[in-house]
Amino acid sequence: MWAHLHGSASTHKRMLLKDNSVSPDIEENSALLQNGMGQESRNPSLKRSFPHVLVATLASFLCGYHLGVVNEPLESISTDLGFNGDTMVEGLVVSMCLGGALGGCLVSGWIADGIGRRRAFQLCALPMIIGAAISASANTVMGMLLGRFSVGIGLGLGPAVAALYITEISPSFVRGTYGSFIQIATCLGLMAALLIGIPVKDIPGWWRICFWVSTVPAVILAIGMEFSAESPHWLYKQGRIAEAEYQFERLLGVTHGKSAMAEFSKSDRGDETDTVSFSELIHGPHFRVVFIGSTLFALQQLSGINAVFYFSSTVFRSAGVPSNLANAFIGVSNLIGSVIALILMDKLGRKILLLWSFSGMVLSTCLQVAAGGVFASSLGGQYLSVIGMLMFVFSFAVGVGPVPGLLLPEIFTNRIRAKAVAFCMSVHWVFNFLVGLLFLRLLEKMGAQLLYTMFGIFCLMGVVFVKRNVMETKGKSLQEIEIALLPPEQIL
Repeated sequence: MWAHLHGSASTHKRMLLKDNSVSPDIEENSALLQNGMGQESRNPSLKRSFPHVLVATLASFLCGYHLGVVNEPLESISTDLGFNGDTMVEGLVVSMCLGGALGGCLVSGWIADGIGRRRAFQLCALPMIIGAAISASANTVMGMLLGRFSVGIGLGLGPAVAALYITEISPSFVRGTYGSFIQIATCLGLMAALLIGIPVKDIPGWWRICFWVSTVPAVILAIGMEFSAESPHWLYKQGRIAEAEYQFERLLGVTHGKSAMAEFSKSDRGDETDTVSFSELIHGPHFRVVFIGSTLFALQQLSGINAVFYFSSTVFRSAGVPSNLANAFIGVSNLIGSVIALILMDKLGRKILLLWSFSGMVLSTCLQVAAGGVFASSLGGQYLSVIGMLMFVFSFAVGVGPVPGLLLPEIFTNRIRAKAVAFCMSVHWVFNFLVGLLFLRLLEKMGAQLLYTMFGIFCLMGVVFVKRNVMETKGKSLQEIEIALLPPEQIL
């Protein structure tokens, strides 16, 4: 049986809390809402929840910024710190944050469940501020690597908690739209890093300013979370029923808040406070959803998106486009795709966008292969390669980029949500690191044409996998999704 109770005393305490905090009036309020007698509109006002989402997306903005902050200044950093020409050290400076991110992500679920979503955000801001300060002040390679690793811990913790928090505080009719802000914020962070890095070749030591700038949004995140709502789902899981109801009303309004609380109470199986072990995530009733989440993140990275970013400057230069302009084209394609995803997420649904996205990436890789084969020696082939690359980035941003981080918190039950998201996002960081580590060597051994063919095959596998395994969650409450995914014998 999926619901597992640790003892009658614990259950009796939970029932007392629910009896004292969730009165029968909730069902009356719910009935009033259904009969159109409520004073609020059919859907809750976005003015209540949007400010909290906006603060949370600062974690994703910082993630994008720190992933891109060393791209432009890397040459200046290597010269000032004495490792110019050492590609191994340069690679470590770029990727050291990925190692820290894996560590931060692995423990993010336990931290988010232990101290709450708001405090987890504030905690993730701390290593970002400290790491940025260490990097900005570094006079040695070791100082720079230490700073990058510290920042990485925050990168691993922040986006995982952001995905949890935004899913749990969002009204169901805009949960997809709100979730898309994570991808947009990441994209804006990358673009901000590129823009701030432009003067680095003209102003000595400007790379230090690039790191210092990142402390500003990190401080705003820490302070902003002090005034933001706590996740009602986390509060309910802690047995703090009255506080959970208050936060629901704060986010949705009184009538909608009481209705949400009533629905939550009806779906409660009494096991919310049970401890979740690692083995539970990969065995038993949770295996299917954890497998779906992990595979989506693995396919996201195996699609080759980061390799495309690495290779973009070379492709654009071959077509006579300067690298700065190339980065701008890539950034704009990413941003446009992310905005379209925001508009369509709650209209077409997650599954459709994933299918379109993976399919578009398959077509894009076909263009890249054709450009490297039949048209390799012509100017048309170079332009075809540029078109294929922009189309690839755009297709990624429409679905494969934003959907996994939104879909996972939706399909996980409240009991395992934080730890399951942490596990699946750790898969993301592992494959991100492996692709970055092996790309240049694979490119040298296989050639661009064969490598893009391999990426296209992974994208095609993504189409098949999504078609067979991913359910649509558009417009459904988290409780409805949870019930739909549970086997009949486990529904009480």
